[in-house]
Amino acid sequence: MNVTEGQVEVSVPEQDGKSKIDSVFFNPAQELNRDLTVATLRAFRDRDDRAATYLDGMTASGIRGIRAAADGWDVTMTDVEAEAAALARENLAANGLEGRVCHRDVNALLWDEYFDVVDIDPFGTPMPFADAVFANTRDLACITATDTAPMCGAHFASGVRSYAAHPRNTDYHAEMGVRILLGALARSAARFDTGVEPILTHATSHYVRTYLELTHKASAANDSLDQLGYLHHCEDCLHREAESGLVAHPPELCPACESNRWVTAGPLWLGPYREREFVESVKAAVTDDMGTAGKARELCDELVAELDQPSHYDQHRLCKLWGRGAIGMDEFVDRLRDAGFDAARAHYSGTAFKTDASIPEMRDVLDD
Repeated sequence: MNVTEGQVEVSVPEQDGKSKIDSVFFNPAQELNRDLTVATLRAFRDRDDRAATYLDGMTASGIRGIRAAADGWDVTMTDVEAEAAALARENLAANGLEGRVCHRDVNALLWDEYFDVVDIDPFGTPMPFADAVFANTRDLACITATDTAPMCGAHFASGVRSYAAHPRNTDYHAEMGVRILLGALARSAARFDTGVEPILTHATSHYVRTYLELTHKASAANDSLDQLGYLHHCEDCLHREAESGLVAHPPELCPACESNRWVTAGPLWLGPYREREFVESVKAAVTDDMGTAGKARELCDELVAELDQPSHYDQHRLCKLWGRGAIGMDEFVDRLRDAGFDAARAHYSGTAFKTDASIPEMRDVLDD
């Protein structure tokens, strides 16, 4: 079947988009991911006009790389599957665009060549590709992870194996996944004396997507490691605390309710996972020919407004704990602000929000 996105049209095998059932996998649900990739590349080129070369590391049908080529990037696309490489080559030619297509494993290619921007969108965890990416990417690493259950702690052992960290399955599970992923990527980059700055990150549906600006200096790597730490979480009263550093010192009992059901997650990323000004420029680069333009702009607005607290709350979860009904999210956030607290909705779900208020303070605001 033929698929049109942005300015290009590509041929893809018919498939359900829910599982990897063919050597050439195409997921229509990832259109938002691809639209934001194009907008991010545009915004980043304005930020760093030296950036010119772009590697689409798991190209499949080639649609992401072809869209980058249509936007003026010097594109290389590669795939370990011969059928995928052949289809990507055909789709590139059908759109009258220049670019290079390789039938090769992306790790092998990266250890031979250097690119300004590298895009990795694997089926599962990106960690087997992280070292090659950080060793051989000059400016920007675009990375997707689709193994949300391990990152979020729902599949604990798998999360430990993949990310060398302890993820925990909390009510802010999507943000747990974001921060476990960023923490693991920062540690991988640091081995190559490279610092990472997440300039845009979002957790959408079944995946996490992050764009990391790279600085190849040992001091920058040290600065990135300074953003790592741990989250301590009470499973009874939902109190949580962040602790900076690579060694955890969790209290034996919850400081708020003295419960011993106190769990620790990490090491993970505690710092901001987007740069507000850059996200604004990404929003401005979203064009109406994108199929998810409205969703992309809305997501950018939510990311700009979010607070930098390393975990979010869910109003429905809190109201269940308190034994009372929920109210409208905008009204809830406004009440917190009127009481003098910082508060904003979070992009993870319609009932997610961030605030500097404690849980008892939130309950008092809701009861007033």
